[in-house]
Amino acid sequence: MLDSSRDVLLLDGECGLCHRLALFMEPKLGPGVDIAYRPIKSDDAQKLIIKLPGWQQKADSVYLLRNGRSYVRSAAVIRCLLYLRWYWKMWFLILWIIPLPIRDMIYRFVAKYRHLVFNKPEYCTFRID
Repeated sequence: MLDSSRDVLLLDGECGLCHRLALFMEPKLGPGVDIAYRPIKSDDAQKLIIKLPGWQQKADSVYLLRNGRSYVRSAAVIRCLLYLRWYWKMWFLILWIIPLPIRDMIYRFVAKYRHLVFNKPEYCTFRID
């Protein structure tokens, strides 16, 4: 079970893009960063999702639980940059300028076609600790 004070990124464990996001982030994490990854369908993830506001529970999206707040879709994805080393963090400011409705429109487009572009991983290799 997860420590409630720990930041958690909930990803689709059967999505090649989500799988690559976790693999991309892990070696680039900033010093002292502590983030857990969980497949959305896992028991740990479902226990966290059920505590979210109703609209977020139904989001069918990537979720980021950061500092006691929850983020979905593009807001979750670009906040992942804040966990990385400084030269990746600067991209957060650039992407944050794009209005949320436009970011989410792009997110939904990518999410809709991600399985066509990114192969499903053979098994989920998220770091679970």
